[in-house]
Amino acid sequence: MAKNLRDVVVFSGSAHRPLAEAICDDLGVPLRSVEISRFSNDCLQVQLQANCRQRDVYIVQPLVPPTQEHLMELLLMVDAARGASAAQITAVIPHYAYARSDKKDASRISLGGRLVADLLAAAGVHRVLTMTLHSPQVHGFFSVPVDQLTALGVLADHFLDQDLTDAIVVSPDLGNAKTATQFSRLLGLSVAAGNKRRLADDRVVIDSIVGDVHGKRAIVLDDEIATGGSIVELLDRLADEGCTSAAVACTHGLFVGKAVDRLRQHPMISEVVTTDTVPPPRDWPELQVLTVANLFAQTIARVHAGKSVSSMFDGVDPAFGPPQPKLFG
Repeated sequence: MAKNLRDVVVFSGSAHRPLAEAICDDLGVPLRSVEISRFSNDCLQVQLQANCRQRDVYIVQPLVPPTQEHLMELLLMVDAARGASAAQITAVIPHYAYARSDKKDASRISLGGRLVADLLAAAGVHRVLTMTLHSPQVHGFFSVPVDQLTALGVLADHFLDQDLTDAIVVSPDLGNAKTATQFSRLLGLSVAAGNKRRLADDRVVIDSIVGDVHGKRAIVLDDEIATGGSIVELLDRLADEGCTSAAVACTHGLFVGKAVDRLRQHPMISEVVTTDTVPPPRDWPELQVLTVANLFAQTIARVHAGKSVSSMFDGVDPAFGPPQPKLFG
């Protein structure tokens, strides 16, 4: 693949260098160096250590804690690439944290999802490559093209290697039910969902479970797990409804605050599965981490070559095309 990617230059900020390295390994190109320094007044400065002139530049930086620090690094790297006459600048943001700030649900509240999208465009981004935005409407906040990938196929492959007798896919809320339904089709299972009300950022109430989970093993699917509060609340309701156990799966496993303590020893949980869109916690060796580096590498190669990205996900997500029977073989 590398001989077709001579004009591709990949940089990484400090948010998740192992993922950037894995993407470059799959592409067969080197990960170029970035010098990030700090002035005495705490301002950041970035210098790219490779030629960008008329090159196709990709900057890998998920927005993970400390989120504002990593966002500023990304903006400065984009600005540096623009100033170095890059032909095309793609921000590879596996986890777009500000996607949760997507609507005006209170008076005089900011819309961070749209603001950050505007900042990226103003800095000089030509394209954004991301995965599983928390809210679909965030895609429309961007004034530049956005390729949104999905990890459903990667997660489904993990569970298809298991005995799924008496299993059921469960969404923590009705808003995620469409994605959970597509996931259940990949696994050949039925689906249920929690009826969730959010009281605060880390406090939710799940009043009931829509669907029959009695005597079944749940595969709980969520796009993102931060504090784990929603998952624990859901597990309590599943236990009340006679569910025997639960595997927990998500794309973005942030696991901040008390999340590791909440989930690691929970009596209902058989396993927790996530992807490497964000750095995994160091104190959870049992956590199953699936890589999405190859998906990002394939997408970068296709974007560079002017090929279709959607064809990679035929049968995985209805937004990308009709189901393919081979995925269920």
